[in-house]
Amino acid sequence: MKEESVRVGIMKGDEISFELHGEFEIYGAPKVFRGNYIAKWNSNQIEILDKNILIYNGIEVELIPATAADSFFVLKNVTIGIDFHWEQKEDQRFKGSLKFIAENNTLVAINTLPVEQYLISVISSEMSATSSLELLKAHSVISRSWLIAQINKSREVGSSSETYQSDFKSEDEIVKWYDREDHLLFDVCADDHCQRYQGITKASTREAEESVLQTKGMVLTYEDKICDTRFSKSCGGISEAFENVWEPVIHPYLSKVVDHDTEVKEYDLNLTSEPAAEKWIRSDPPAFCNTSDKRILSQVLLDYDQKTTDFYRWNIRYAQDEIKILIEKKSGIKFGHIVDLIPVERGVSGRITKLQIVGTERSLTIGKELEIRKTLSPSHLYSSAFVVDKENIVKGIPQQFTLTGAGWGHGVGLCQIGAAVMGDKGYSYEDILLHYFKGARISKQY
Repeated sequence: MKEESVRVGIMKGDEISFELHGEFEIYGAPKVFRGNYIAKWNSNQIEILDKNILIYNGIEVELIPATAADSFFVLKNVTIGIDFHWEQKEDQRFKGSLKFIAENNTLVAINTLPVEQYLISVISSEMSATSSLELLKAHSVISRSWLIAQINKSREVGSSSETYQSDFKSEDEIVKWYDREDHLLFDVCADDHCQRYQGITKASTREAEESVLQTKGMVLTYEDKICDTRFSKSCGGISEAFENVWEPVIHPYLSKVVDHDTEVKEYDLNLTSEPAAEKWIRSDPPAFCNTSDKRILSQVLLDYDQKTTDFYRWNIRYAQDEIKILIEKKSGIKFGHIVDLIPVERGVSGRITKLQIVGTERSLTIGKELEIRKTLSPSHLYSSAFVVDKENIVKGIPQQFTLTGAGWGHGVGLCQIGAAVMGDKGYSYEDILLHYFKGARISKQY
């Protein structure tokens, strides 16, 4: 196996402004390009404009650096943290080539570059330079493994005659997961939906470069296949199984892991059971990710993430009018007044995988975990591991709902905060990886 190139979807829009620093070429075009331009979709063509003057058009446009060493491009107003509470826009700089394609009459900007170069940016974007080298090396291996698994899966999906299905609907149930359906025209996106990639917008750290270099070509494998390694901010004490979050495929290395180095004896850890899940979520069990140490948290939580302080255990309150309007807006369904929120199924971490919304006008069961998180929050709930308290019930209708929850994110695979604590305690990157990915092995592919 040799090092791959990766196609990263950066942004979409009817019009995209960009700057070229250094000389760029378009195959077949007689001139080189540098400076400020606008890309537009017009009459089934992509147009490149210089001060409103059309200088090039085509079905697809790829700008390739003539001198890769010192050339880069800037995309204006890239949205980061899409649909999350820290969503914002910023100008971002990238190495490699810039390609524009159209999808449903909307422009898509794609950056193509070598995998190892991409990883240095990812590690710099996901982690702080203050992180332990062992944590950075562990993250380098899982980011590389996940990326190559996604590239391989893109090829499988693209060459398959079957339509990739990511939802199931009936009269009384909607189950949907979010994974491959968004990324059929490129390998991965640049936002938290995949893994954060901000090009060279933020200077790569020496530590990030060192962690990628020291682990070059190293991936996690299971039965000789590269692992689809996942990660989230905080598992909440127990990690979730892959099949409870995404497609119904069992990956043994993405199964339940108790995030601690000793047995947690005070709890029934069968969190698919409602009483066990409720006790777990309402309490403060020991776990690697159960920390308030700002020094350690700053390794994983970057500037906008650090606005979140209650990730391990959290609560949110909604008045009846708030939750009624919110659910109708997010689901597009009129439930009437919300009477109850009933966990129908829970995963192994206590995350709700199916939730019944009971209203005065209709009831509906929704899943999986991200669909639940999107429906019950203006952005996203921290996780779907929560219990519900109904308060001030008037004529059978609660006037307030309180959700008490655990963890931040889907909880599958590596727990970033837990891994940061492990690194701080002196665990090696191999120890960290094999703690979260049971049965996997570390393999050098190139």
